[in-house]
Amino acid sequence: MQQEQNLIARARTWLAEDPDPETRDELAKLIDAEDLDELATRFAGTLQFGTAGLRGEIGAGPMRMNRAVVIRAAAGLAAYLKAQGQDGGLVVIGYDARYKSTDFARDTAAVMTGAGLRAAVLPRPLPTPVLAYAIRHLGAVAGVEVTASHNPPRDNGYKVYLGDGSQIVPPADGEIASAIAAVGPLDTVPRPDSGWDTLGDEVLDAYLARTDTVLETGSPRTARVVYTAMHGVGTSVLTAAFDRAGFPAPVLVAEQAEPDPAFPTVAFPNPEEPGAMDLAFATARRSDPDIVIANDPDADRCAVAVPDPAADGGWRMLRGDEVGALLAAHLVRRGVTGVFAESIVSSSLLGRIAEKAGLGYEETLTGFKWIARVAGLRYGYEEALGYCVDPDGVRDKDGVTAALLVAELASVLKEQGRTLLDLLDDLAVEHGLHATDQLSVRVEDLSVIADAMRRLREQPPTALAGLAVVSAEDLSRGTELLPPTDGLRYHLEGARVIVRPSGTEPKLKCYLEVVVPVGSAGELPAARTKGAGLLAGIKRDLAAAAGI
Repeated sequence: MQQEQNLIARARTWLAEDPDPETRDELAKLIDAEDLDELATRFAGTLQFGTAGLRGEIGAGPMRMNRAVVIRAAAGLAAYLKAQGQDGGLVVIGYDARYKSTDFARDTAAVMTGAGLRAAVLPRPLPTPVLAYAIRHLGAVAGVEVTASHNPPRDNGYKVYLGDGSQIVPPADGEIASAIAAVGPLDTVPRPDSGWDTLGDEVLDAYLARTDTVLETGSPRTARVVYTAMHGVGTSVLTAAFDRAGFPAPVLVAEQAEPDPAFPTVAFPNPEEPGAMDLAFATARRSDPDIVIANDPDADRCAVAVPDPAADGGWRMLRGDEVGALLAAHLVRRGVTGVFAESIVSSSLLGRIAEKAGLGYEETLTGFKWIARVAGLRYGYEEALGYCVDPDGVRDKDGVTAALLVAELASVLKEQGRTLLDLLDDLAVEHGLHATDQLSVRVEDLSVIADAMRRLREQPPTALAGLAVVSAEDLSRGTELLPPTDGLRYHLEGARVIVRPSGTEPKLKCYLEVVVPVGSAGELPAARTKGAGLLAGIKRDLAAAAGI
C-alpha cells in the first residue's frame, strides 16, 4: 500500500510541473483511474541517452517523451555546455514533422536562451543532415535535432550534437545525463517567451549549394528516379538538390510525399520494414524508372531499389551493405583518397574494397557518432541505410547527398548499358560473395533481450549452420580497437555474427554475414544459393541458442 501511495504521490508531483495541457490531462486520468500498472511503467525510471540521444513514446511521465522531459534535457545540456566554458555560445535547433516536434524545439530554444546561451531554430521541419550541417556552418557549440527518425508514429526523440558537428559520445553523454539528473523543479528553469533567432532559408540554401559537390564534374545525370519521403521531411530538399545537380525531376510517390506524423500508409515508416515500399514499387511499375530511392522520415537514411525480374513485383530492395559497397566502388573508380569506415555490424566487403584500392579502413562501434569521428574520413556507411558521403560538410549520415551519389552511379552504369546489379556481380567475383542478413526481434518486455544476451554469454554456441565458431568475443569488455559496448561477436569459418541490443528501439539485433568464394560470373548462382542456405541455418541456430 505504501508503495502504491508513493507512486501516486510521484505522479501528482509530476502532474503539478507538467507544462503541456495534453499530457497533464492524460496523466490526471491515469491518477484518477488509479491505473497503477501504467503509472508504474511511466515512472519506472527516466529515459536514458542511447545510440542517438533520447527516444521514446510520447506521453506523460519520465519514461516518455514530453515537454517536461525535453525541458530537463535542454537544461542539462545547457549546464554541461556552460561547465565546458561555452557560456554565450550558439546552439542551433532543428526538428522534423512528428507530433510535438515544434513544441520540443521551441522549449529547447527557450531553455538555452534562459541559461545565457544563444539559440537559433531552423525555419521549419527539415532533414536531420541540414541541422548537422548548420552546426559547423554557423559555428555553433552544440546542436539539437528533435526527431525519432524511422520509429513508429507515437515516438519522438532528441539527438544532441557538439560543436564538431558529430553526435555525442562518452564521456559527454554521461556528463550531460548527470547534468540532466541535477536539474531541480521545472519552475527553477528560466524559459523566456522570446530572445532566440528563427533562421531563414540561408542555412538551407548553403546546404543545398554544397550537395552537388559530392558529384564528379561533368558526370552523366540521366538516371530516372521514383522517390518517396515516407511521409517525412525529405521531398522539398531532395527534389531541390536533384534540380540543382541537373538530374531529371524524381517521380514522387504522391501518397507519401508530404509530411504527416500519422504515417498513414505504413505500419512503420522505415524503408526496411515489410510493406513500407509497396506504394513506391507501384509507382515504379507505372513510370518505369531506373531506380527507386526512399528516405526515412528525417531524411538521414537512403534506401535503394532496382528492377529485378526475379523479384516479386519486379523490384528488389538493395540491402544497406549492398549500397554501401556500390558507393565505395564508385568512389574508388573516381579516384578518391582518404579513409573508408563502417561500423562493426556492416559487411566486411568494404574493407576488401579499401584494401585493394590502397585506401585506409577503420571499423567503429555502431552509430555515426563513431564513424564521423574517424580521422581522415572520406566515406562511411552503416548497414541500416546510413551513408556519409560528404564528411567535410555533414559529419553524420545524409540521405540527400547519398541519393545524389546513387543517382550518379546509376547514370554512369546506364551509359555503359549496365545496372547496379551488374556492378554487384562484379564485386562478388572480385572479392567473394558477401551475403548478409539480420535476425531482428522486437519485444514488449526488455527483459527478453537481457535474458537472450545472458544466455549467449553463459553458453556461447560452438557451431552455427554447421560452421565452427572459431572465436567468441564479449564486446562489453572492449577490444584493442573498440571501447566497451553491449554486444557479442562470433567469427566462424567463412562467416561472422554480431549480437547486440538496439540503441534506438526495443529490439535484439543479430547481424549475419557469410563469404562465399567466387571464381567467375558463372559461379554466382550457386554461390548465392549456398550463401542463402548458410544464412538461414545461422539464423535458425542462433535463435535457438539465444532462446528467441
